Amino acid sequence: MRLRNKPWAKDFMAEHPDVLIHEEEGTTIDWKAVFGNENPVHVEVGTGKGQFIIGMALANPTINYIGIEHFDNVIVSALEKVIEAEKPANLRLLRGNGANLEGLFKPGELDRVYLNFSDPWPKSRHAKRRLTHESFLARYETVLKKGGEIHFKTDNRKLFEYSLVSMSAYGMILQEVSLDLHAEMPEDNIMTEYEEKFSAKGQPIYRLEAKFNNE
Repeated sequence: MRLRNKPWAKDFMAEHPDVLIHEEEGTTIDWKAVFGNENPVHVEVGTGKGQFIIGMALANPTINYIGIEHFDNVIVSALEKVIEAEKPANLRLLRGNGANLEGLFKPGELDRVYLNFSDPWPKSRHAKRRLTHESFLARYETVLKKGGEIHFKTDNRKLFEYSLVSMSAYGMILQEVSLDLHAEMPEDNIMTEYEEKFSAKGQPIYRLEAKFNNE
């Protein structure tokens, strides 16, 4: 995906430190202090333009949400939407790399990780870059509490099949698997921008919930 350059992005992001936090190498973030409470923490890795994480925060005020995004030109769009939503107190955006979760969160700090419409990296030689590769699963297991969950959505069937195999091989427990989420649309389903786009074209949305077998 080609990202349109937004030269104003850095200055705009710097104006809203109450919403957007920057990853700093070697610095651990005190998330309890950031939110001012000890509520459960849910993280979306690759939050994109933010529609999902904002919707979740508004729908669940007793859960803290963090949307991680690596690209300035993308996360600034999420920031604009957060401001439009009047900056929910239980939501923060984090400009950082999802591959560095262990540097962003303490062991067992998170209750749930969301992976929504991640890059499928279709070539076999790029499998290690997929967010459901075993190396990423190991990171999630470290930062999630015992019994913590991963919720995963995609429009890419091959990535979904790969993820089912990867998680099963890792020993994870698959709790919910849907090959056509919108055929049985749950009332509490919050859609991402991509989800709206693909489902409008009649494309099935694949979804799963899984947890680590470490309780």
